Amino acid sequence: MAPIFPLAKLAFLFVKQVARPLSSSIRRGAVRNSFFKEKICLPPARLYHWCEVRMKMYVMNITRSKESAPIPRLNEEAAIELGANLLGEGVIFGIAVAILAFEVTRQKEKDRKKEEKEADFINSLEHRINELAFANEELDTKLRELTRTIYATQHQLQVKMGPHEEKSKTDSSKSENTYEESVIMQAVMDAKSRIRS
Repeated sequence: MAPIFPLAKLAFLFVKQVARPLSSSIRRGAVRNSFFKEKICLPPARLYHWCEVRMKMYVMNITRSKESAPIPRLNEEAAIELGANLLGEGVIFGIAVAILAFEVTRQKEKDRKKEEKEADFINSLEHRINELAFANEELDTKLRELTRTIYATQHQLQVKMGPHEEKSKTDSSKSENTYEESVIMQAVMDAKSRIRS
């Protein structure tokens, strides 16, 4: 925050330095051209002088009455000087306001583009999340279908063996069934891992 004050002082000095040659050229133009002097340079100087005198009278609590003297007018040289200074500083002030307005507009446009870019990025992320959710549901459906198929195959194997064959099993046939079940379970696990990857 501290560097702002030196920059403001520097900007003020720059305006003063630029306003001097501008006001001197306005003064030379007012001396040469009577229309410029009467219509452009003198009216703001006289208005400024009148407002300044009225403000000083108000601050000093001096009331104006009908008997009191009217506000004295500036002589032509002083009015030209004051008008040239006012016009010079007005031009500089106008340029500064235009630059400031341009900068504010540019910053708003930059912020708008940044917000649009962020909104596009968020939309693309939402689209990708929706795609991943759909793919996940599809994989879950395939996994359930595969599990159903394996259980159906296992059930068909048990039906083919029949109930009387199960009773006559020996320890070796039990170990073969256990082996078949482990093979089926291994196939299910392999299928699940393939589907997930």
